[in-house]
Amino acid sequence: MYLYNSLSHKKELFQPNSQDVVKMYTCGPTVYHYAHIGNLRTYIMEDVLEKALRYEGYPVKRVMNITDVGHLSSDADTGEDKMLKGAKREHKTVMEVAQFYTDAFFSDCEKLNIQKPEVVQPATGCIDEFIKIVSGLLEKGFAYEAGGNVYFDTSKLEKYYVFNDHDEEDLAVGVREGVEEDTNKRNKNDFVLWFTKSKFEDQALKWDSPWGVGYPGWHIECSGISMKYLGEDLDIHCGGIDNAFPHHTNEIAQSESYLGHKWCNYWFHVHHLNTDTGKMSKSKGEFLTVSLLEEKGYDPMAYRFFCLQSHYRRNLVFSWENLDNAAIAYEKLVSKIAGLKEDGEVEEAALAQLRQKFASALNGDLNTSLAITAVYDVLKAKCSDATKRKAIGEFDTVLSLNLLEAADKIRRKQQEEASASVDPEIDALVLARTEAKKARNYAEADRIRDELKARGIEIMDTPQGAKWRKV
Repeated sequence: MYLYNSLSHKKELFQPNSQDVVKMYTCGPTVYHYAHIGNLRTYIMEDVLEKALRYEGYPVKRVMNITDVGHLSSDADTGEDKMLKGAKREHKTVMEVAQFYTDAFFSDCEKLNIQKPEVVQPATGCIDEFIKIVSGLLEKGFAYEAGGNVYFDTSKLEKYYVFNDHDEEDLAVGVREGVEEDTNKRNKNDFVLWFTKSKFEDQALKWDSPWGVGYPGWHIECSGISMKYLGEDLDIHCGGIDNAFPHHTNEIAQSESYLGHKWCNYWFHVHHLNTDTGKMSKSKGEFLTVSLLEEKGYDPMAYRFFCLQSHYRRNLVFSWENLDNAAIAYEKLVSKIAGLKEDGEVEEAALAQLRQKFASALNGDLNTSLAITAVYDVLKAKCSDATKRKAIGEFDTVLSLNLLEAADKIRRKQQEEASASVDPEIDALVLARTEAKKARNYAEADRIRDELKARGIEIMDTPQGAKWRKV
């Protein structure tokens, strides 16, 4: 499998540190509000990556954090804590807000067939791990105390900007939106490892530490949680492209300074979901959620299909027209699969060829668009329907679009309608109603219709004649 590594800026052959398990870490949500569909695009693609690795035979241990403390409204360690902001908005405690939106997040994930990671860890449950890392960084000279807080000293690094060649002037105070000067910092790119009450007197969640009562910075939590469950080395770290700087940059800085060696080999970043006005964001007010899509009549699988039609390293433009097109394409695909019969033998040679096309798409930097094309190729292949259903079922363990389930639902409905239409007594009454209408005996036609309705039969007048079904 070849994956694009954001760290090296090129596609690389994926080679895990151990054949025993692939250690995979994904940045989880900050649970102060609902996840919008832009956030969920990232989790969909991370889900496909994990399932693609498993499809290729790799055992995977995936860990995800839940940010329920420490994430400020500006990534530059300024502004209000997002969790406190959510608590004030809803007149609840921080932990009540965290639990509600954690549950809502995983409910959305379930609707989108996003598999829950093996380990899900809220940041508030690992305070001791964070304190241990911060203490180690102070001892090694990579951190300093100032103004009651503990900062990471970026001047001690040979290279800080690992994902991009940033122009330091572009990141100067006042240039990046939301950045305010922190006079405690020795260097403008230093970041907070631990806040104390000297910074935020009204902070809801605080813990004792060697530096005073306070709470961890946002960046330290992913390093601590990853090391707790995955050890001192990591195969793949995933997240949205907006996390590359400063969040993932800071994770690398503190983790490798603390450990004394390279920490993570591959960085997998999913690009933005944009609207016609730019990147989708909660800060813009109203935002799109899975529940809103459902209220408008969309199957969540249509949105997953929409995401899979585009490569994860390309910005995807959302519009209702684009989603409608995806929904129509998904329904047509499922309808074609519904036409496959369940009888016949599986042709192993043909199946192997179909598998090769699908695997080639996954192994070429997780090209989900080509993977879907491979599904269409299955339908066009010259082989038995049993072979086609077998291939589609296997491929859908990665795509997770409910292809066979949705197709079988259509077939059952068609079979029910067909069997329901074979009833001599009902057919006779429907015919009598038709004859009554021809004779303009509308009273008799209405009487028959009402009798059928009372028996749970609905009559539909079509250009091909009257049809009926059970309701």
